[in-house]
Amino acid sequence: MKLSFILITTFLALCIASCRDTQDFQVKTEDPRMNTFLREWDGPYQGVPTFDDLDLNDLKPALILAMEQTQNEITQIANQDETPSFENTIISLEKSGQLLDRIFSYYGVLSSNLSTGQFRDIQKEMAPKISKFYTQINHNENIFKRIKYLYENKDLLKLDKKQERLLDLKYKNLVRNGAELDEVNKARYQEINMRLSELHTLFSNNVLADEENYYLLLDGSQLSGLPKSLIESYKIAAETLGFEDNFAVTNTRSSMEPFLKFSEERELREKVWRDYYSRGDNNDAFDNNQIITEILKLRHKRSQLLGYENYALWRLENRMAKNPETALALLKAVWPYAVSKIHEEVDDMEKIAKLANKNIKIKPWDYRFYAEKVRQQKYNLNSQEIKNYLQIENLIQAMFFVAKELFNFKFIEVKNNTVPVFHPDVRVWEVKNAISDEHVGLWYLDPFARKGKRSGAWATTYRSYSSLLNQTSVLSSNNSNFVKGSKDQPNLISWDDATTFFHEFGHALHSLSSNVHYPGLGGGVRDYTEFQSQLLERWLLSEPVVNNFLIHYQTHEPIPQELLRRIRNASKFNQGFSTGEYLASAIVDLEYHMTDPEGLNPHEFEISVLNNYQMPNEIVMRHRSTHFGHIFSGEGYSAGYYGYIWADVLTSDAAEYFESAEDGLFNKDLSKKLVRHLFAPRNSIDPKEAYLNFRGQEPTIDALMRDRGFSEAIDQ
Repeated sequence: MKLSFILITTFLALCIASCRDTQDFQVKTEDPRMNTFLREWDGPYQGVPTFDDLDLNDLKPALILAMEQTQNEITQIANQDETPSFENTIISLEKSGQLLDRIFSYYGVLSSNLSTGQFRDIQKEMAPKISKFYTQINHNENIFKRIKYLYENKDLLKLDKKQERLLDLKYKNLVRNGAELDEVNKARYQEINMRLSELHTLFSNNVLADEENYYLLLDGSQLSGLPKSLIESYKIAAETLGFEDNFAVTNTRSSMEPFLKFSEERELREKVWRDYYSRGDNNDAFDNNQIITEILKLRHKRSQLLGYENYALWRLENRMAKNPETALALLKAVWPYAVSKIHEEVDDMEKIAKLANKNIKIKPWDYRFYAEKVRQQKYNLNSQEIKNYLQIENLIQAMFFVAKELFNFKFIEVKNNTVPVFHPDVRVWEVKNAISDEHVGLWYLDPFARKGKRSGAWATTYRSYSSLLNQTSVLSSNNSNFVKGSKDQPNLISWDDATTFFHEFGHALHSLSSNVHYPGLGGGVRDYTEFQSQLLERWLLSEPVVNNFLIHYQTHEPIPQELLRRIRNASKFNQGFSTGEYLASAIVDLEYHMTDPEGLNPHEFEISVLNNYQMPNEIVMRHRSTHFGHIFSGEGYSAGYYGYIWADVLTSDAAEYFESAEDGLFNKDLSKKLVRHLFAPRNSIDPKEAYLNFRGQEPTIDALMRDRGFSEAIDQ
C-alpha cells in the first residue's frame, strides 16, 4: 500500500489519516459495483479516473469499504505463519491498499479543486477515522515484528540496493511513527493523530471560507491604474458573484497581487491587503488562532512520546538538513542580505513617491505598487508590458518544447471527451516518448481560479509509476489559479505566474519521468523534491523559449531583444522582498516547532520572532500563521518550509553547471544526466548521492547568493 508507511498526516488536509475500529466503519453498501468511487479505472491509458459523474453520497461508503478491504489485506500479511521474507512481507505490503489509493486520488481533487459544503461535512467526519485507520496499521505489532526481523537480518537476505533502501525506509518510518511504543502510549499517539486530522481539516476549511467570503466590489470610478485586461477579469469575477455592474477583487493571491501592483487607490489597496493577510485571523467562526496553538501542542506531545525534545528534531531527522539547527543556519546566512536589500528597495520607493508629491512611509500594501514604479524607472520595465507576451496557451507550448528537448516527451491533447474531467476548465494531454512513440502517461491541467478551489498552485499525481504494480501509465496534473480573461481575449498572466507555471510543471515532469519498481520508492525527501521543479523555472528565460513562445497577443511579434535585455537586467530586482517574505515564513515555521508551545499565542509569537530577527516593517510573512496551510493544514511542510531555499541551493548550483556547458541549458549530455540521476530515480537513491552522481561535487551557497544579487556576501 503506497500510503501505509509514509508519515501519517502528510496528506491529511487533502486526504489521509489512520486505522480501524469495526464499530466506526459499519455501513450498508448495497452493491459496491454501483458506487461511483469504487469502480475500476477502465477505458484507455491503462484506465482513468471517472471524475465526471461522482456522487458525493458514495464517498463515505467507499472509504469505509476500501479501508476494510485494506485492513483485511494487512491482517493476512501480519498473521501468516511463514517466516518473514522480503517477498511475503515487503512486497505484499507494497501491493496492498490499491483500491484505497484510487479513492484518495478522488478525495484530493474534491478537497483542493471542488470543495463544497457537502464534501467538507464528509471530510470533517471521516478525517479522524482515516487517521485512526493509518495509525493502527503503523502500530500493528505483527507487521512491525516481521519488518524488524527482516531489518535486523538484512545482511543475510542478499538484497539489492533498492530493496535495502525500501526495507530501511519502511522500518525507520514505523519506528518514527510509534511502532515501538507501549500500548498506553500507542493509544495516546492514536488520539493525538485523530485530533490533529480534525484540526488540519478545520484549519484548511477556515482559510477557504475566508477566501470565498471576502471580496472587494469596485465601481467604475475605482479602477484607476488598472490595466484593461485586469479590469475585464475583475468584471467577470463580479458577474460570477452575481454583481452585473461591478468589478470584484476576490480574496486569492492571483486576484490580490495585481491589484496591489497597479491600483492607484491607496485606501483600497490597504483594504485588499488586509482582507488577504487576515485570512483565518478575523476573530470569528473561521478564526485559526486557537487551532494553531492546539496543533503545536499536540505535535510537541507526540514528538516527546517518541523521545524527541521537539517536533522539528523529529521532522528533520530523515530530511537532507537532518536537524533544525542546520536548516535555521541556512536561513540565518541569507537573512541579513535580504534585509539589506529590502532597505535599499524601500529607499528607492520613497524617492519615487516624493517625486509624485507623496511624502509617505512605505506600508506593506504600498510595496508592490511602488516596486512597480521603481522597476519602470530603473529598468524601463513595465509588468503589463511583459504580460502582453505571456499567453497561457503559448506558455503551455513552451513547456512542451522544453519537455521534448530535455526529456524526449511529446504532448498530444486528448479531445472528444475520451478522458473524463472534473470541471470544464480541465484539459488533458497524452504524453509519449518523442523518439519511440511509446505511451508515458496523461497530463491534466486545471488552470483557473473558481469558488471551491484552494488558492495557489500545485501538482498532483493520480497514479504513479510502478513496474511492480504494472502501473506504467502515469496520471499527473497541474493546478493553478489564474484569473480567467474575457471570452474574446487570450488569457495573460504575470511573469511571476509564468515562473510558477514552469515550476509546477517540473513536478509533473518528475512524476512522468519516474522509473521505479517499488511504489514505496516513488515519493521523495521534502527538502529535495522542490529542487527539480525550481530548476525547471530556468528554462522560461532560455533563448529558444523567449524567441518562439513569448509572442505579443495583439501584434503576434516575438518579444523584442531590447525588452528581453531589460527583463534579464531586472532578474534580481526586488529580491529583498521576495526572499525576505519567504524567509520570514520559513523562520517562523522552524521557531514554532523548536519551541515548547505551552501558553503560546500565535499573534504574540509571530511578532516576537520577527522582531528578534529585525523584520522590516514594510513587509510581512509570505504566509501569515493563520493561513499558513503548508504547515497547519497538514504536515507535509511543517518544520520544513525552509526546504524551498534548501532546494534552491541545489537549483542555483545545477543551473550554473548547465550554463557553463556547451549549448547551456539545452546540453544533451547534461539533460540525460538530469533525467537519469535526478528525475527518474525518485526516492530509490539517497538525494545527496543522487546529486553527486549528477554534479560530481557537493553544492555550496555561493551560487544561490549570486542568483539573488547578494554576491557581496561571498565577495567579502
